[in-house]
Amino acid sequence: MTDTRWLDDDEQEAWRAYLDATRLLLHTLDRQLAHDEGISFTDFELLVVLSESPGGRLRMSELADAVTTTRSGVTRAITRLVDAGWVVRAECEDDRRGTLAELTGAGRDKLSSASPGHVKAVRANMFDLMKPEDVMALKNTYSAMRAHMT
Repeated sequence: MTDTRWLDDDEQEAWRAYLDATRLLLHTLDRQLAHDEGISFTDFELLVVLSESPGGRLRMSELADAVTTTRSGVTRAITRLVDAGWVVRAECEDDRRGTLAELTGAGRDKLSSASPGHVKAVRANMFDLMKPEDVMALKNTYSAMRAHMT
């Protein structure tokens, strides 16, 4: 039997605060985007990832890997974005089985209109509550965590 390294009181408190704050932040950002722009946080995240990809396009499998959504969730979300006219599906030239999602001009416009309010909400609910040294500690910690898990 292995020995479990239980969390001490400070670690437990930090863990619970992280979970609560993350859930509340994502819920708050989702609510803000839905209220102000009629778009979900997931859909906004997909538009951002596509906008940062070469040519504004990405294979569906790569898109699923880039966001915090399952492949079936990305497929449903892309269908919503296609229906809204913000994304089109295209055949992958180098692999006929693959499908690309491509950002449209209307999708870029939606992203441009939604981004200022989103950034304002991120600032108000996260960065405005932190000192510069807290931002650097957070950056370093989460970068190390991401590198460890990818």
